[in-house]
Amino acid sequence: MDMAQHPTAADRLRDAGLRPTRQRLALAHLLFDAGDRHITAEILHTEVLATGMRVSLATVYNTLHQFTEVGLLREIVVEAGRSYFDTNTSVHHHFFHERTGKLSDIPGQQIPIGTLPEAPDGTRIKSVDVIVRLDD
Repeated sequence: MDMAQHPTAADRLRDAGLRPTRQRLALAHLLFDAGDRHITAEILHTEVLATGMRVSLATVYNTLHQFTEVGLLREIVVEAGRSYFDTNTSVHHHFFHERTGKLSDIPGQQIPIGTLPEAPDGTRIKSVDVIVRLDD
């Protein structure tokens, strides 16, 4: 495996302008080492505690938001107060299974986006996220 194609957690953090602290590295390993995933702060908090590391839920939230701000994650808000963090930052959309709370990917090209409205003065459209809700 070519290491240049698979940056380490520390490399990802440094490339994004973040200092690779012990807590950030631990969370980055959990987030990125297993491939693409959708995760809540609470699930990540449980996973990091299972490693024996003591981290507060507030630290997990803060770190997830830092990772999102620098482009390492996408935050997917499925309803008020309920967010998932997606390690796949490419253009794509999501199925949300309401009963199970599972989020799964829809390739971006499977949902063509037509003409968008004009953005209000002083703003620009950053992205379009589509969440297709499923009743299992």
